[in-house]
Amino acid sequence: MTTTQDKWPAKPTAPQRDMRGVGDAIRSWWDGLSRPMQWAVGVPALIVLALLPLYPPPGLDTPGYSFGLVMAQFAMFALIALGLNVVVGQAGLLDLGYVGFYAVGAYTVGLLTSPESPWHKTDGVFSSEWAWLACVPLAVALTAFSGLILGTPTLRLRGDYLAIVTLGFGEIVRLLADNLGEVTNGSLGLSGIAYPRLGESEELPGGYFSSGHFGDPESSNLLDKANNGVWWYWLAFVLVILVLLIVGNLERSRVGRAWVAIREDEDAAEIMGVPTFKFKLWAFMIGAGIGGLSGAIYAGQVQFVNPPVFNIINSMLFLCAVVIGGSGNKLGVIMGAFLIAWLPIRLRSVEVAGTSLGDYKYLMFGIVLVVMMIFRPQGLFPVRQKLLTYGRQITRAVRRPGQDAGTTGAQQ
Repeated sequence: MTTTQDKWPAKPTAPQRDMRGVGDAIRSWWDGLSRPMQWAVGVPALIVLALLPLYPPPGLDTPGYSFGLVMAQFAMFALIALGLNVVVGQAGLLDLGYVGFYAVGAYTVGLLTSPESPWHKTDGVFSSEWAWLACVPLAVALTAFSGLILGTPTLRLRGDYLAIVTLGFGEIVRLLADNLGEVTNGSLGLSGIAYPRLGESEELPGGYFSSGHFGDPESSNLLDKANNGVWWYWLAFVLVILVLLIVGNLERSRVGRAWVAIREDEDAAEIMGVPTFKFKLWAFMIGAGIGGLSGAIYAGQVQFVNPPVFNIINSMLFLCAVVIGGSGNKLGVIMGAFLIAWLPIRLRSVEVAGTSLGDYKYLMFGIVLVVMMIFRPQGLFPVRQKLLTYGRQITRAVRRPGQDAGTTGAQQ
């Protein structure tokens, strides 16, 4: 005698629903909405996020520091975290030298547009107002190519060995930038790097993206109210959405399923016919290209690059964003990037024994990592394990509404 309760899983009880976590509850609510309702909820949410730097809520603002600049740094870190998440979170490749790709993207823009670079051209597209925009595709392509050069000989390695090699790559890039003085200007760095020339006028010679644009907090016009940090945030915000769409589609494709198989058990994936080396190389190149895009944004915003910015400590911070947010979860790593960018600056206004807490950011993040590895190694927003192919159809086929689970019938 078999009952319907034995055949189909019963509806989760209240304690079981609470154990799913906030992330799963939000995802379940979102998946239950129709497509028009998802647009009706998603578009206003994006508008609120876009206006957040102009109207920071209490407790989220950063006293003594422009909140717009903080949000610009957060958006840049979010791009880095998304690229590193492809490598670490989805393909399971431990990369400790990701800052090297970040440096390649920044120095590509710097070498092509800075007057202090021997590669700077005084005529052509790299000397016009479109110089920065023309350099961004080159920065992404060259960084992806550097991922190909690094990954081809090293992706045969696994685990700690791969981590050591990538760590060495990050340090090699920094040392090359420091020692090739005739090309990179050494430790003095490259200044005067190009940026988007938008909104130039007599009152604002450098345009909206220039470092001299401080905005008018009293203006009712949003374009005039926003300072240069807010404009860089808007630009990076659009790029984050584009990267999310691209990476999300890859995650749901054959490529994403291969990455998950490699992450879970590379030997089993290879036995089942997955060309593991090819897909690992794809992950490396895609992650590197996204890192180069973020480096190009950094170079344009600061208009100056020098080697100390691309040290191993920053590489560890980028990895912290992925680990704290939730390795493999795209929205989770974005939240991790926000904590990395916002929390130290927010704590600068908090003093203990005459010392600002923001000065202890490396100690704080180190303690957080240790605690999380003990109590929540999957991160604040863990990735949801699910069937990637025909997931929704299979879920509907094997699960029945609650009323069916509550009824019992004699089945032979």
